[in-house]
Amino acid sequence: MKTEPLTSSSGAPYYEHQDSQTAGPRGPVLLQDFILQENLAHFVRERIPERVVNAHGTGAYGKFTVTHDITKYTKAKLFAKTGNTCRVFARFSTVGGEKGSADSARDPRGFALKFYTEDGNWDLVGNNTPVFFIKDAKKFPDFIHSQKRTPKDHLKSATMMWDFWSLNPESLHQVLILMSDRGTPVGYRHMHGFGSHTFSMINAENERLWVKFHFRTRQGIRNFTHQEAVMMCGENPDFAQQDLCEAIAGGNFPKWTLYIQVMTEEQAKHYRWNPFDVTKVWFHDDFPLIEVGELELNEIPVNYFAHVEQAAFSPANLINGISFSPDKMLQGRLLSYADAQRYRLGANYHLLEVNRCPFGFRNYQRDGAMADSAAYADLPNYHPNSFDTIKPDAAYRSFEYETESNYISHFNRNLNDDDHYTQPGLLYSRAMNPTDRENLVQNIITSMSKISGEKRDEIVNRQLCHFFRANLEMGMKIAKGLQVTIDSSMLNHSKI
Repeated sequence: MKTEPLTSSSGAPYYEHQDSQTAGPRGPVLLQDFILQENLAHFVRERIPERVVNAHGTGAYGKFTVTHDITKYTKAKLFAKTGNTCRVFARFSTVGGEKGSADSARDPRGFALKFYTEDGNWDLVGNNTPVFFIKDAKKFPDFIHSQKRTPKDHLKSATMMWDFWSLNPESLHQVLILMSDRGTPVGYRHMHGFGSHTFSMINAENERLWVKFHFRTRQGIRNFTHQEAVMMCGENPDFAQQDLCEAIAGGNFPKWTLYIQVMTEEQAKHYRWNPFDVTKVWFHDDFPLIEVGELELNEIPVNYFAHVEQAAFSPANLINGISFSPDKMLQGRLLSYADAQRYRLGANYHLLEVNRCPFGFRNYQRDGAMADSAAYADLPNYHPNSFDTIKPDAAYRSFEYETESNYISHFNRNLNDDDHYTQPGLLYSRAMNPTDRENLVQNIITSMSKISGEKRDEIVNRQLCHFFRANLEMGMKIAKGLQVTIDSSMLNHSKI
């Protein structure tokens, strides 16, 4: 079959579709990677007007309270002393379903938090899982397309979904979590939340540490079985939203405890896995959880559309003392999330009540659709000027650092970082109990049984090889359930 070159939207052929251009293998993503920008910018404009992902959700206001001293890790004012509090808005959602879909479906859950701090709004935009399917944002549009609907018949497709996963073994860790009962939590109150990405903290001595954020539910983990989730999707497609609203209305305020994991820059150089790979976790034995504070949700918004539907989050919204990392997925999201909100809500989305910093803002952005001049009236719209009182504060100077390389390339995200199987294998053999393992296997069999078409055997066999590499017992049980005869060549291939 004759092939044709891959091209940009302007028709220019290009090669690097899989890996973002970075400054060194673990360096930051470069803005000049125009294919990354073009694909993400087009992707967030594919639907009007609901969110492309995380469309079906609910939200609530609450407060965050600092309970433990972490000033040796960060100079963020929020964490300056124990007892500090700030208002918070939380939005929970399914990821792949449309706005009218059922919120008990098998899917990751969005776990997005907006902290209204005196140093600006801090958005921690994560999921209910510590890992994700892919490690480079350049692949995100392709991944979501594979989880959505087929172009021809506009139906969900197990074939399309498993084809993508089988061709991207980095997804295996998240696939096992999704296919376990953790993929169908009982509402939003009974699940953990994670920042997922690696972030950094900067302390008063201008020292940088790498961190991960964990919110552990105090309500206890509860999950539906596959059968229970399917039944709830039919009986009450808004179960998770109703559960949260009724709990808060009844005074049963849900709470989570915030923990962080901390890794030094020196430890990051020598850790077994790339610490900036969002498909991997940091083992708690290596980097123990450190308690930080308490999140409580205690207020349902007075108007769903104004607050929940128009809530706009971006991982780029950080505060002094908390910063980025070279995590390639995070770096891509820094652009695409804010860009998605400017498209969906308009250039002035940050002026809406739910998104507005209650402590005010001072900049030179003006005009655009639905501009509100209350914050700046007739003040100058340029800098520097001789008239206003706004002056850049050196105390908020960005953290300066050297990258590990000045060699620019489209580095293969899996080069020397291709162990996609050890952590999923440990998840199955050590983290799951026998019931969890049995349910996982049955859920995978149920889902993969729907793969159809002329490529069915190829997709099934390719994915089975990934299961074998993670855990032979798991692979054999899934193969038996799918009525696949295993020969020695498949097992040998899985050991490569």
